[in-house]
Amino acid sequence: MELFDLTKSLMNIPSVSGEEEAVGYYLREYLESLGWTVELQKVSENQNNVIAYLNENPRVWLSTHMDTVPPFIPPAEDDDKIYGRGACDAKGIIAAQITAAELLKIEGITDIGLLYTVEEERASTGAKVANGHPLAAKCEYLINGEPTDNDLAIGSKGTFRLNIKTTGKAAHSAYPEEGESAIEKLLDILDDIRHTRFPNDDFFGETTVNIGTIEGGVALNVIPPRAEAGLAIRLTTKREPIEEALRSIVRERGEIEILSASEPQRMLEVDGFPQKVVRFTTDIPHMPNWGTPLLIGPGSILVAHTKDEFVLKKDLEAAVGLYKDLVHKLLNAVTVAIAES
Repeated sequence: MELFDLTKSLMNIPSVSGEEEAVGYYLREYLESLGWTVELQKVSENQNNVIAYLNENPRVWLSTHMDTVPPFIPPAEDDDKIYGRGACDAKGIIAAQITAAELLKIEGITDIGLLYTVEEERASTGAKVANGHPLAAKCEYLINGEPTDNDLAIGSKGTFRLNIKTTGKAAHSAYPEEGESAIEKLLDILDDIRHTRFPNDDFFGETTVNIGTIEGGVALNVIPPRAEAGLAIRLTTKREPIEEALRSIVRERGEIEILSASEPQRMLEVDGFPQKVVRFTTDIPHMPNWGTPLLIGPGSILVAHTKDEFVLKKDLEAAVGLYKDLVHKLLNAVTVAIAES
């Protein structure tokens, strides 16, 4: 199937995190029709990773995720771009990787595999399950795909996701002295967090905090007995010093509920590719058994997760060539170097 048609076919299948079953079945059928051996690795009752290979011990794997953020946006196109959910994050990447793998197969290269995971957008559940697959131990290099503008990402920030919960005492709002506001307590904590300078790193950059959700209270005329805020922290250091700083801020005023965490990740440097550090997190920290990681893909992270998501057709075509070139270099044991820790 032509590159752009495959991209749109994948995008036409809704696959918001938790609902990836249909796109996984589609990929299995499509790849089997091309001669690949395909496994569906069960992650949950209706979620499967897709694992495909041409021989039993592939040294290099191409990988990304099948899920998208909501809402589903069907594909559209013009002469230059493909628009819609998953255009760059990451169904266009799947199409580019499969196209590259098929071209490599025509050249007689079969020492490659394809790995497509579920639920990367929430907690990388699929990646965590994939990490235990027997083929992981035989993988030497994992080329992960995310929208990096086709630059080779040699580092990515980690993510620390948590809730901060506070409790108070409900009372009639006309008699506030009879209650205790959980919302005001939470706002005090959040204000302290906003004015805290967390540790940074020369390589990864600045640690940033996003207060993504706030909820609480029961009615306008009731002193709120409960409140909660959800935070996403982009890590540039180990999680421990950030967590210690948060606990010293919250103290007895509230409770911290940890949702997920992944450490900052350094990836392989390869000569001849533009390189940079990216601020987002990927499946890579959850798949340490899958060899040495690389990160590259078409499209911009700045339009991913937005209503205007798109990928340039020329960037999809360029990505096919980049994936092919990387596989050739890795299989031919070119000189590569991991960024110094």
